[in-house]
Parts: sequence; structure tokens; C-alpha cells
Amino acid sequence: MSPDDSLDDRPHDRPASSAAGTAAVEAVIATVARTCVAREQEFSDLDAVVGDGDFGFSMARGFSAVLAEWEGYDRTDAGTFLVKVAMTVTSRIGGTSGPIWGTALLRAGGVLKGKDEVAPADVVAALRAAAEGIAARGRAQVGDKTLLDALVPATDRLEQEVAAGASGPQLFAVFARAAREAADATASMQARRGRASYTGERSIGSVDAGATAVAVLAEAVAAEHPA
Repeated sequence: MSPDDSLDDRPHDRPASSAAGTAAVEAVIATVARTCVAREQEFSDLDAVVGDGDFGFSMARGFSAVLAEWEGYDRTDAGTFLVKVAMTVTSRIGGTSGPIWGTALLRAGGVLKGKDEVAPADVVAALRAAAEGIAARGRAQVGDKTLLDALVPATDRLEQEVAAGASGPQLFAVFARAAREAADATASMQARRGRASYTGERSIGSVDAGATAVAVLAEAVAAEHPA
């Protein structure tokens, strides 16, 4: 399935349950990839405020490679697909972003590997694993003004909604709103990891590029899966 195909055009030579699970994850990753390419300048401008300004370029380069290699990815199940995407991201995104985002996808893929269907609780578990991988790889925690400051609160909110019985496309909107609120809140934080941390208190007053990217990507996914 190409990144622009609808879910109804997915191949039917795989078991139906596996195809449905993988197709849903494919659709999300396709949106993420296209958005990273389209918002390259915005992400770079955000990063340039207190960083080196290459975040947008790096993300666009990496996810352009994902789109170029799209048809060749193993789609045995959703987890296997994510692991293959993670390998591309890790090898093609430069700087620290490659290992960070690649680790997130790799950990998420590990949770979903072998699953024929991806339930809301599986998504929460995958996001938790991604956050834990980012924290370990980047030696960061919530409050350090990184993408974790959007990813973790948004995952917390998503988990609450799932526990309350929510399901379906509305969960994309829930995650996106929480991610945006948390990303905007990073403006009041002082950066403690990455190049931005070198600026000390001067990092206060601007949002974190990585956290904002999480919000932008979540909003793009929610827009393509309206409740």
C-alpha cells in the first residue's frame, strides 16, 4: 500500500485481521512521514530559536526516505512494519534525532510485534514503550523540555480515555489536544537536554521543537481520522 492509498485499497492476500491492524498503523505512519516533509521549514525555524536549526531538515530527510522505501517494508504485522520503518529513520535522520525517533519507533514496534489486531490499549502500551526508549536513549525525563514533555502527558490522557471505555477516531483528537497543550506549556521551561540546554535561562520563553513536532504530527493524524 502506498502512503496515499486508502485503507480500502489494501492488499487482501494477508489475513484480514492482520491487514486491518497493519493498515491502521501504516496510515498513521504515512501521515507522520508526509507531515514531516511538508513542515520541514516550520520545524527548523522552531529549532533555530535556541538550537542549531537542523531539526526540520533532518526529519524531512529521514521520512522522505521512509516514503521512498514504503513498498519494500515487511508487513507481516504492525510491529514488524514499525521496526522496519525505525531502521530507516535511525539510519537516515542526522544528529541526535535519528537515534531518538528511531528508538521510539523500534520500542513501539516491539510491543506490537506479532499482534494481528491493534487495540487502543496496545496503542497506549506502544506509546509508553516509545517514551521509555526516548528517555533511556536521550537520558531525559519529563520536565527537561524535550519531546517527552508532549508525548508523556498526551499518552497519560489517552490512557485515561481508554480506561473509561473510549475508542475509535475520537482518541486521535484526545491525544492531539493533550499534546498541543503540553507542547505549548514547554515555553515556560528551561531546557536541560540537547543543544538548547547550552543557552540556559535563554531557553525559557520559546516552545521545544520536538514537543511541538509531537503536537503537529498528532494534529495531522487526528485531522485525517475525524471523530
